[in-house]
Amino acid sequence: MKHQIDPKIDCVFKALLGAEENRNLLIHFLNALLKAELPQPITQVEILNPYNAKEFVSDKLSIVDIKARDDKQQLYQIEIQLLNYPSLPARILYNWADIYTQQLQSGQDYGLLKPTYTIWLLAENVLKNDSVYLHNYKLRDESGAQLHEHGGIWLVELNKFNIPEVETEDQRWLKFFKDGESLDDAALPNWMNTLEMRQAMTTLRLFSEKERQYFQYQARQEYLREQRAIQQALDDGMLAMQNLSQLKQTLETTSAALLQERLEKQSAVKKAEQVEAELAQLKQLLASKHLN
Repeated sequence: MKHQIDPKIDCVFKALLGAEENRNLLIHFLNALLKAELPQPITQVEILNPYNAKEFVSDKLSIVDIKARDDKQQLYQIEIQLLNYPSLPARILYNWADIYTQQLQSGQDYGLLKPTYTIWLLAENVLKNDSVYLHNYKLRDESGAQLHEHGGIWLVELNKFNIPEVETEDQRWLKFFKDGESLDDAALPNWMNTLEMRQAMTTLRLFSEKERQYFQYQARQEYLREQRAIQQALDDGMLAMQNLSQLKQTLETTSAALLQERLEKQSAVKKAEQVEAELAQLKQLLASKHLN
């Protein structure tokens, strides 16, 4: 390829799985990631917000997730997230709930609700104390019993995906998203030797070789760099505020200790003065008795 292209950049990601001409890739991806969950493989999907190249050039706030509905009216959302921030888990949960609840119009029965699946590919780790790269979240009780089989949230932390040898289709996709930027389309590794992966590489090649697509890719890269810089500044600011808060707390604790020490000293001085006064009175009393 003329230029290396990262499939995690949002415009590339949406072209890969959200373009009408790549509808088969979307079906393959969903079946690969949700194979253990789906009662039967997906065969048809309608892309609800298809990829439009122009929107990424003209609008920095383009909708970059992928929403689809299959022939059983089940709903799917796929999103790539390059940045981690404190409220991201809340956003992930809110997005699932929003898609799920939007199915019903006013007065419609709950029985019309269909399963909703959201898949998030995360470039940065969200679950810091966990080495597992894939989690799925559903409404369950303490014993693991599910309240209602209506989909859930799948989180994939790509940094944690370190499978030495690709064996399954979901692993193939995750390795592609993690390492796709470093692939040489003239000498693809064996794990890329499938129809779907070669089609995915064709999409990357278009971004690499066509001037408009590459301009679009560069524009999105620059925008995402700016966002990362802003997020880093915010994180640094939050860290500075935390450090300032800790320093303030330390000063307050130290001041309180010093005040307590001063009060104890003042109390000790008063007690000493009181004892001294009592001794003086006692001496006077003894002296007066001696004179008598």
